[in-house]
Amino acid sequence: MKKFFLMLAAIGIIISGCSQKGVVKPVEQPKQEIPAAQQRQSEKMPTEKQTPVPAEKVTSSDTADQASKNSRYILELQAKLQDIHFAYDKYAVRAEEKPALKIVSDILLKNNNLKVSIEGHCDERGTNEYNLALGDKRANAVKEYLISLGIPSIRIETISYGEEKPVCTESTEACWTRNRRAHFVLEEGKR
Repeated sequence: MKKFFLMLAAIGIIISGCSQKGVVKPVEQPKQEIPAAQQRQSEKMPTEKQTPVPAEKVTSSDTADQASKNSRYILELQAKLQDIHFAYDKYAVRAEEKPALKIVSDILLKNNNLKVSIEGHCDERGTNEYNLALGDKRANAVKEYLISLGIPSIRIETISYGEEKPVCTESTEACWTRNRRAHFVLEEGKR
């Protein structure tokens, strides 16, 4: 038991010794006085500062001008495109229509920022459901042909309007021929 008390006393001394450590105060450096003449001279000398380079300002009018130029350019390209036409109740791309599709592919290959939407159309004969399906087949046949010319499929969209958007409303063979078509709409898109 005597050893126990001795041990307790030793622990108490150690603990009390640790808690009484002194706080060390930082040593203050003596202030150096700058002679008045030197101080006045340093005040006159400019300090070296890096002048920030002004950022190029982009105004909303700049953005609008660019958008306007882009729109005009797309409209100019759009004017070069022609609809292609299909035989009655068919969706195969005819040989005589391939030069028009070559123009579409050339424009898309030269302008990587453009996408094309291919609209499939039909004449008024047939049911709405049938004509929507036929318009879809026509648009997709054109898409496949453009892909074969090197246009990535991600840049081509298709939509079918069936008989809903005719360019001619007479019930004649000449008018129906004009309505059986694929129409192209260029738009700006991401690469």
